[in-house]
Amino acid sequence: MKGLKRIASMILPTGDVERIWKRMEIIGDILVIKKPFNYPIEKLRILGSKILEMHPYIKAVYCQTSPVTGDYRLRKLEWLAGEKRTETIYVEHGCKFKVDIAKTYISPALNYEHIRVARQVGRGEIVVNMFAGVGLFSIIIAKHANPDKVYSIDINPVAYNYMLENTVLNKVNGIVIPILGDSKSVVEEKLVGVADRVLMPLPNLAYEYIETAVKSIRERGVIHVYEFTKSLRKEDSISRVYRKFHEKLCKLGINNKLLRGRIVRSVGPRKYQVVLDILIEKPNQTMSHNGF
Repeated sequence: MKGLKRIASMILPTGDVERIWKRMEIIGDILVIKKPFNYPIEKLRILGSKILEMHPYIKAVYCQTSPVTGDYRLRKLEWLAGEKRTETIYVEHGCKFKVDIAKTYISPALNYEHIRVARQVGRGEIVVNMFAGVGLFSIIIAKHANPDKVYSIDINPVAYNYMLENTVLNKVNGIVIPILGDSKSVVEEKLVGVADRVLMPLPNLAYEYIETAVKSIRERGVIHVYEFTKSLRKEDSISRVYRKFHEKLCKLGINNKLLRGRIVRSVGPRKYQVVLDILIEKPNQTMSHNGF
């Protein structure tokens, strides 16, 4: 990324460089530049062409012109330079992922989180990933830990098809089980009381779906919750998010404890993405079955 900053400094005024280079992300051989508010797209086209000239491993440059939104977690992209394609192979932690950046969600910013969670997974665990996308969390867990099964749910049929392909590509089919559907319905129909660990890497739905995540946990387990929050002080963001989830879990009669929390990244002025690793302990009760 320092090389990209150097190129930006050759093309853009100093003030623009600081606005632009931190908004760049490389996904496979595609560079995506998140467009600052009211910034001229033509300047980004010139920058994109220069980057292609100086970095031959980058084959296409796109501008992200909208936030990630909707059930499928998609963003609007505008072509700037290079090849007019949005499919690529993205490599992370020794795993390869075929992905279409226009039709599925992927974020290199979660690179550390993928391996951090994988290193917590114990031998023989059953994991439920409620918002799996093309399978990054799930496949990296399967390759770097020794789970029994990783049930990987996504509502986006395009992401689901890529996930099917990626499980074969990474030779984890049979361990990673891709499931197409809304995670609330899938869990309540087939995955109640089966999981040692649940992943909720979709901040916009984590709070709404936390009760479903609890249903999927056995008598005791861990839920990894990702959430956005606004906070005047960065250091208050973790306690602020945990307080919200703690109160809801208590209302459900669920004992819970924050094992760890961290700020994943800043996503705007005084706005942060936070992850919480929450230990869940249910009252003694007979749990349901594995629907598969």
